[in-house]
Amino acid sequence: MEQRINYLLKQFTADALSPAEKQELLALATDPASSVGDEIVKMIVAEEATATEGAVTEKWEAVLNNILTTDKPQKTPRSILLRPLKWAAAAAVLVVFSFTAYLSLNKKKEHVFASDVAPGKNKAILTLADGRKISLSDAANGDVIEQAGVSVSKTANGQLVYHIEKSAGVIDDSKVNTISTPNGGEWEIRLPDGSVVWLNAASSLQYPLNIGSSKQRKVELTGEAYFEVAKDKAHPFIVKTSKQELEVLGTHFNINSYANENVTRTTLLEGSVRVSDLNSTDMFVLKPGEQSILSNNGIAIKKANTDEAIAWKNGYFMFDNEKQESILRKIARWYNVEIEYADPEAKDVMYYGTVSRFEKISKVLRKFEQTGEVRFDIKGNKIIVYKE
Repeated sequence: MEQRINYLLKQFTADALSPAEKQELLALATDPASSVGDEIVKMIVAEEATATEGAVTEKWEAVLNNILTTDKPQKTPRSILLRPLKWAAAAAVLVVFSFTAYLSLNKKKEHVFASDVAPGKNKAILTLADGRKISLSDAANGDVIEQAGVSVSKTANGQLVYHIEKSAGVIDDSKVNTISTPNGGEWEIRLPDGSVVWLNAASSLQYPLNIGSSKQRKVELTGEAYFEVAKDKAHPFIVKTSKQELEVLGTHFNINSYANENVTRTTLLEGSVRVSDLNSTDMFVLKPGEQSILSNNGIAIKKANTDEAIAWKNGYFMFDNEKQESILRKIARWYNVEIEYADPEAKDVMYYGTVSRFEKISKVLRKFEQTGEVRFDIKGNKIIVYKE
């Protein structure tokens, strides 16, 4: 990320930012958690090593003055009587605020949408072993139901928690529950073995009630989920999807395995997992910070952007040089909308950036429109995409 910020700042000082890069730097500049200011200081300090103090100060003072002039057309002092490092810190602060103003001067008039769509929320259906279905969003807090010696309760924050009764005895392997989220829904569940799973929209997880005592803790996933698996070396935890099988002992990882995505992505944050392709003999062990990508060509391993992989769990959409078509599939699942392309070439527009998942859809779409690359219309639950 530091290299990316460094590149964007150099492009900015050279007045060479593309519309998408302007939007990306704006998001970083207005994010208090980003390191834009630190990178400005680093750039100044790096130049001090190869140039005189006066030359460095004069160069960066000119850049800063240019930014401030863009912000408001008034003359700025020719000299700044600060030592280089203090001056650099001041420049960092000023660049963040001035860059926002710089982009606002180049931004088109905000698009007003005729209608809007609310974001998704906690919403799921629990299907019990006997076929009964419970709407978890409608169920009251407290105990939901008891089945085969296992009680299920819904907490105040929406989590589903399982409790094994001491008198339960041996639970039949065939007793399974399924929790499913629709488009526009997500849910958190604590399994009987203590593992915690966060289900994204349009996903489902099937698991046996005896998962805490069986030799293998095996679950089946469709869609996307983030797992924090309870450690138990004697009982390996296995996640099966339509294309792969994942075996772990105790770890944190994310699996994206939607049917309308071309690949299955497994991202490891902590621990160790073994990924197996169900259609070949391919098998790899992932290390923390790695991602496996399963396609028709087998499994490939790459360094992961873990923040991007679990951004959905933390309440964000995060895009790292991602195509519009891929982004809008995520938005369609979360906002429960249909996507229609009036201009197919809009599918290939690339984006960097971060957007909250809990804004109305109009605010999210305006972020993309600010790049000047695309335009949207909202008609009921349909989003129409145009290429500018």
